[in-house]
Amino acid sequence: MTKLSVNINKVATIRNARGGKMPDVTLAAVNCEKFGAEGITVHPRPDERHIRYSDVREIRPLITTEFNIEGNPIQSFIDLVLEVKPHQVTLVPDAADAITSNAGWNTIKHRDFLTEVCKEFKDAGIRTSIFIDPKPEMAEAAALCGCDRVELYTEPYAELFPTDPAAAIAPFKATAERVRECGLGLNAGHDLNLDNLEYFIRNIPWTDEVSIGHAIISDALYMGLEQTIKAYLSKVKIF
Repeated sequence: MTKLSVNINKVATIRNARGGKMPDVTLAAVNCEKFGAEGITVHPRPDERHIRYSDVREIRPLITTEFNIEGNPIQSFIDLVLEVKPHQVTLVPDAADAITSNAGWNTIKHRDFLTEVCKEFKDAGIRTSIFIDPKPEMAEAAALCGCDRVELYTEPYAELFPTDPAAAIAPFKATAERVRECGLGLNAGHDLNLDNLEYFIRNIPWTDEVSIGHAIISDALYMGLEQTIKAYLSKVKIF
């Protein structure tokens, strides 16, 4: 069954807006797992505008299920991941000034670089995933880079879903099928929410993991964190 990993970046964004330690990011990570999340995702950026490198170090020993660190593999990020040794690292090609991730890797153009990075992480025993757009050729090239999984960038799906769900899912299903044919695991994330998540899982039931942050933290303002996580679990645990 598909696992739910909660991205807690937005908790850190709220903390950093005021300074201090409220809300407590480490407590948020612990509570997400306590309430049923099967993983915690963090995405530290060089300017540390939300999750800080120090947060990553503090959270790691507290995680009892799965810890996933996302980010652009610049040297400081690589060093952090090799130090902390999460269960999974997700390689994302975001620019230093990006508000949020907005594209996947061109795994054909950057094959040599990604192959080198994947080998470094896999040699350290860390499962490695590459963030890609919904294009079958990107999945094929990702497999040649030596990664274990890919993560589909799902913002285009979320944008089209309200008006045409079938058209929205089509390129993702085609790419997911190619991912499976290549022998890779499959993750997905970006703008998945309570409205569009179940349809995605029903059409691509071999999805290993979804990573969701903004929508979960936003819904938790109204529903509470525990009830929100339970609601999202009900959308992924459908088989």
